[in-house]
Amino acid sequence: MKLNKIIICSILMVLFHLVGLYGFLNSDLEVLFIALVPFHLLLMLALLVISTGDYSVNIGIFALVVYLAGFFIEVIGVNSGLIFGTYTYGEALGLKLFSTPLLIGANWLILVYCTGVFLEKFKLKSNFIFSLLGALILLSLDFLIEPIAIRFDYWTWAGGQIPLQNYLGWYIFSFLLFWIFRSLDFQKQNKAAIVLLFAQAGFFLALNIWAF
Repeated sequence: MKLNKIIICSILMVLFHLVGLYGFLNSDLEVLFIALVPFHLLLMLALLVISTGDYSVNIGIFALVVYLAGFFIEVIGVNSGLIFGTYTYGEALGLKLFSTPLLIGANWLILVYCTGVFLEKFKLKSNFIFSLLGALILLSLDFLIEPIAIRFDYWTWAGGQIPLQNYLGWYIFSFLLFWIFRSLDFQKQNKAAIVLLFAQAGFFLALNIWAF
């Protein structure tokens, strides 16, 4: 039986995260795999585009709005310290504009889209409850991401401490992005997106266990 694109994309997502986990945990390969982070993010985004099967105007609007909102909230945050606290980006996420990696908006897009697709499985009627739960899932992911981001030069915090302000900012901003996700009508069934969500969670959880 011919494998369909959802299965192929899902296999690639899991495979690349397993390979990445091996590379990050191997001291001889760590520098190389950190340099590959931008390419990994772009590959995951490409696999999502392939697997979604929806190339409508609405999903394009969603992607553009979330990317730009994610990028510019980080521009404001990193240059003012007013939203998430005082932090600076390292080199791991690639090319920067206004001291902010251009790919950070893509990271927000991937996280919001995958989490939103996962939550759609529960057929929640309330946009408010949907957005609350979506923001809670993203906040939980941030708890896993933060120590790894610091360890592998994604970003660093002033004083070496992650402020409570960061988690509050993440939650409020995520809530708004999930409201946008729910407000636009586009294809929100994509099993590969759910696979990617759990692959990312497993990747960062494993690094939290074994990388320190």
